[in-house]
Amino acid sequence: MTKNLSNLRAPRKANTGRKRVGRGMGSGMGKTSTRGHKGQGSRSGFSLMRGFEGGQMPLHRRLPKRGFINIFRTEYVVLNLDRIETVAAAEIGLGDYKKLGLVSNKNAMIKILGSGELTSPKTIHAHKFSKSAVEKIEKAGGKAVVVGGPVAPAAA
Repeated sequence: MTKNLSNLRAPRKANTGRKRVGRGMGSGMGKTSTRGHKGQGSRSGFSLMRGFEGGQMPLHRRLPKRGFINIFRTEYVVLNLDRIETVAAAEIGLGDYKKLGLVSNKNAMIKILGSGELTSPKTIHAHKFSKSAVEKIEKAGGKAVVVGGPVAPAAA
């Protein structure tokens, strides 16, 4: 049988309405409105802590913690020279990376790495450069300009 407009049907459960609780005995969810009898979950204003397991030690507390997370770490977006080679501009400033589609965040800290080759001279502004990137940029006749980095947290 071929499908046409005369025999189209909605998929199963496509037209089921949402569960409406607290609408009396005839609703199929009467009296306690699917909350059960007594206890914390039956009360109004009840909310569980994220990860709560009924008094059992929660998973995030059972698992061992390892390593150290430095909250003052500076994260850099790394760009290789082969990505910069695709750009036609002779000078790439900090504001240009987002416009050219090289980074997704206009306030990103940028580090240039030396993977790939530059064929045309370019002046590249970034927060950091690897040694190999600086060598390749200067070999192509360009300039690697280091721009000021993030503001360091004040010492107490």
